[in-house]
Amino acid sequence: MKRWIGAASVALMAFAAMPAQAADKVVLMLNWYVYGEHAPFYYGKAKGIYAAEGIDLEIQEGRGSAATTQAVAAKTADFGYVDVPTMMRAAIKGAPVVATGVLLQTSPMSAMGFVDKNIRKPEDIKGKTVAITPADSMTQIWPLFLKKTGVKESDFQTVAGDGQTKLNAVINGQADLLLGYVMDQSMKIKDATGKDVYPIKFADYGINMVSSGIIANSDYVKANADLVHRFMSATTKAVEAAEKEPKAAAQSILDANPKGGKIDTLTQGFELTIPLYRTAETKSKRPFQVTEQNMTETVNLLVEYGGLDAKAKDNPKAFYTNDYLPKSGS
Repeated sequence: MKRWIGAASVALMAFAAMPAQAADKVVLMLNWYVYGEHAPFYYGKAKGIYAAEGIDLEIQEGRGSAATTQAVAAKTADFGYVDVPTMMRAAIKGAPVVATGVLLQTSPMSAMGFVDKNIRKPEDIKGKTVAITPADSMTQIWPLFLKKTGVKESDFQTVAGDGQTKLNAVINGQADLLLGYVMDQSMKIKDATGKDVYPIKFADYGINMVSSGIIANSDYVKANADLVHRFMSATTKAVEAAEKEPKAAAQSILDANPKGGKIDTLTQGFELTIPLYRTAETKSKRPFQVTEQNMTETVNLLVEYGGLDAKAKDNPKAFYTNDYLPKSGS
């Protein structure tokens, strides 16, 4: 009996000494250099939300949604946070990618200028100079905004350049407005000048389309269904936690990346992002629960104005899935 007890004790001690099951290493590549919109991912990692789902999360900055989409398609990143319309353009050409959750369900696109310019509505654009980046997502949708608001291209001047040139044009007074995202370019201008800008939002004039979301390689999703479930569960919880503590969420960016910006504009940028998470149809739902109507309208607009292949209209559901999202209350 003593020998049996001793053997059992040794076995229990050996079992207790065994390492816990290793967390799954997951790489999330962002759409761009870090800014306020990205706060939930850093906050979720800092608060242990991903670790609680058995995920060891590595967050990598990106160099544009197209480049991140390519990385996910090639499986050099497990998940990407990208502009979903950009992902659609890649998918329709054969890239094996799908959105596993659409976070920004209202477009952040806007025409913005300094508050003291007093450009508050579309007709105020007349006689002004607008800075654009040719072929980017906002410039492609710009003609639709003009059509819906009755502003003609002959009503204003245009200057063109890359993203930084566009910012510099407004900062230096060479342009009155630029096309940008309400929580991104506006904060970069404020960081550089200390001055607030006013955005004329495309969404306020009937342009209803989705923006950023989580994407993954289609084959990766099929092969790692449980991990995708856990990742989307953790990310949903991270967004919900960050919504409740915007400044703490913004601070988590700086804790991970001290050169990631300034706390005030990171916080403000994130606070400007939160209202974009839901539409009237999803206001009572958890984050990422995009509707079929929203996605279909987005596809239709992109086909008509954004250069998306018309065959995309045959099956908008091919671009996204809500199957890996946590259920309400879970």
